[in-house]
Amino acid sequence: MRDVSFDLLRTFLSVYRTGSVSRAAELRGVSQPTVTAHIKALEADLDRPLFDRVPRGMAPTQAADHLAARIAPAIDSLEDWAHTDLDRSGDPFGRAVHLGGPAELLCARVLPSLAHLVARGLQVRARFGMPDELLAELSGGGLDLVVSTVRPRRRGLHVEVLADEEFALVGAPAWTAEDVDRAPLVAYAENLPILRRYWRTVFDARLARGPAVVVPDLRGVLATVVAGAGITVLPTYLCAAELADGRLRLLHRPEVAPINTLFLAGRAGATHPAAVAVRGELLHRGRIWTAEVT
Repeated sequence: MRDVSFDLLRTFLSVYRTGSVSRAAELRGVSQPTVTAHIKALEADLDRPLFDRVPRGMAPTQAADHLAARIAPAIDSLEDWAHTDLDRSGDPFGRAVHLGGPAELLCARVLPSLAHLVARGLQVRARFGMPDELLAELSGGGLDLVVSTVRPRRRGLHVEVLADEEFALVGAPAWTAEDVDRAPLVAYAENLPILRRYWRTVFDARLARGPAVVVPDLRGVLATVVAGAGITVLPTYLCAAELADGRLRLLHRPEVAPINTLFLAGRAGATHPAAVAVRGELLHRGRIWTAEVT
C-alpha cells in the first residue's frame, strides 16, 4: 500500500464499521464535512471508490472490504497502545475497559463478576443502552466489549456466545395462575417484547392487550411487580431471590422455559490485556450462568 495518512485510515475504518458519516464523525470527534473530506482524499489516493452513498448510509465496496481486512488489526493495536496509561508499577491491565450492555444485566451479573479483577487494578467504565447503539459505539472504537441480547451482525466484530438466560412469568402473591389473562401487565417497553415472546412460545397465542406500566429497566419492572401492580415476564436470575422468599409467585411452569442467548462482542483483532482479561472472565462466568438454567 502506498504512503497514506494514518488519520485518513482511522476515519475510513470508523465509517466502514458504523456505515454512517455522522456516526463516524461523533466517534472521531470531528465534523461531518471532515469525515467526508477524509474519505474523498483516501479514495483519490487509492484511485478507487470505497463507499457507495445510499439512502441509509455508506455501503462499502469490495475495495473497502479488502482495505478494512488489511488495516483493522494494525489500527486497533495502535489505538490500544495510544490510549493505554503506561503504569510504572507494571500493572498488567493498563487503561480502563469500556463495557456496554443492558443496565440490569451489567448491574446484576456482569459488573459483580469483575470485582476480583478490579481489586487487582482493573478499571471499568460501564455504558448502558440498546444493542444497536452500543454495537455502533463498539465498531467505532468507543467501547471495548458489548454484552448483547441479540446476535451482532456488524462487520469487523468478534462475537461469541456468552450465556443463556431463562424467563419466568411472575406476579406478587395476590395474583394466581387464574389471573394471567386479566392481570395488568408490567413491561420493559411499550410493544411488550419479552411478554409477547413468552406468550408466543409458551401459550402459542398472540398477546392482544397492552401494558399497564412501562419501565425501561427490568429492575424497575421487578420492583413494580413485587409491589403488586401486576404480572410480568423476567429473566430468572433477576427475580430468583424474590421467588425464593415469597415476594413473587411463579404463575406458570412450562415444559420448556423460554431461553434467550446473550452474546459478547469485541472488535476483531483487539488485543489490549485489560479487555482480554475481562472477556475471558465473562466467558467463564457465562458458562456457569448457562449451567444454572439447564
